[in-house]
Amino acid sequence: MKLVILAGGSGTRLWPVSRKNTPKQTKPIIADKTLLVSTYDRLISGFRKSDIYIATNRSQIDIISKQLPRFLSKNYIIEPDKKDTAAAIGFAAATLHKKNSKEIMISINSDHYIKNEKDYIRTIKLVEKAINKKPTMGVLIGINPTYPETGYGYIKMGEQKDEIGKFKVFEVDCFKEKPSLKIAQEYLQKWEYLWNIGCFAWRVDTLLDLYKKYLPKMYKILKNIEKNIEKEGGEKNIAKEFKKIEPISMDYGIIEKTKDLLVIPADFGWADVGNWRTVKDILSKSKRGSITKGMVLNIEGSDNLVYNYSDKLITMVGVRGMVVIETEDSLLLCPKEKAQDVKKIVDKLKIKKLDKYL
Repeated sequence: MKLVILAGGSGTRLWPVSRKNTPKQTKPIIADKTLLVSTYDRLISGFRKSDIYIATNRSQIDIISKQLPRFLSKNYIIEPDKKDTAAAIGFAAATLHKKNSKEIMISINSDHYIKNEKDYIRTIKLVEKAINKKPTMGVLIGINPTYPETGYGYIKMGEQKDEIGKFKVFEVDCFKEKPSLKIAQEYLQKWEYLWNIGCFAWRVDTLLDLYKKYLPKMYKILKNIEKNIEKEGGEKNIAKEFKKIEPISMDYGIIEKTKDLLVIPADFGWADVGNWRTVKDILSKSKRGSITKGMVLNIEGSDNLVYNYSDKLITMVGVRGMVVIETEDSLLLCPKEKAQDVKKIVDKLKIKKLDKYL
């Protein structure tokens, strides 16, 4: 099995630390190590270096190679442009299909927090076993929810289809988009609902057949790209073909259309490091506790996340439930409950053509 780390995202909800050319996966958001380095170190503890790939775009290769100097250069899958996750995963599948049409591929996001790494590695190995038993099926990992999260999508499980040791494998009944708080509370009370963490695995021939069925235009482009992989002068043709792709997410393009999906429920302490509120929740030992980094003086405050990457001193009195992020050129202030809306700031910067802040 090959593990493909998806590291081409922009992480706009973690602005102003996450920027266009230095996105969140290349930043030490949670710990001293960057999210990408943490992801790679986690995988290398259970799999061979030669089986780990990184899918990213040209603008991020330099910073990634500096952070992972021992990563195998031949295992980079470099996208000519950003075309969303269906293109990224499809390009990776075509690359691996060129080498072995029956290879199993699992896509791993580079911005996830994992608490119990041994359980995480064990679950990925279960995915490989499940596909070896049912090679025409895709296999997802779902997380048993621990609270009524409204920012995640959910997987509804159907009938049990298999058992690997003491672990059960279920069919995917359907997907549910980010729910209201009331519906999320209902999901929490029912056994069949899991958080969808965006971790997908297939045999690459099976996956490309799904592109042929549901994204036929992209499939033709991917097959043209495959012909040019490792071909002398092929990079120019690959770039030309890749530009023709119409961006679409993997969820909308493939996942929510196919019925040939299984899911393995897991519980290894997972979180999507997608916004500043999530960062605060991961790091806090209590809901009222504040998290600070850098020069911060916080008096009579609670439930704050304050990151100071500048030489200035941040002082706060009686502030509660706020996100405060200071960099050398920008300052973000927002209530913790509005952390999802930080992306709107990036959108507004683009409209106003304030590119130096992107």
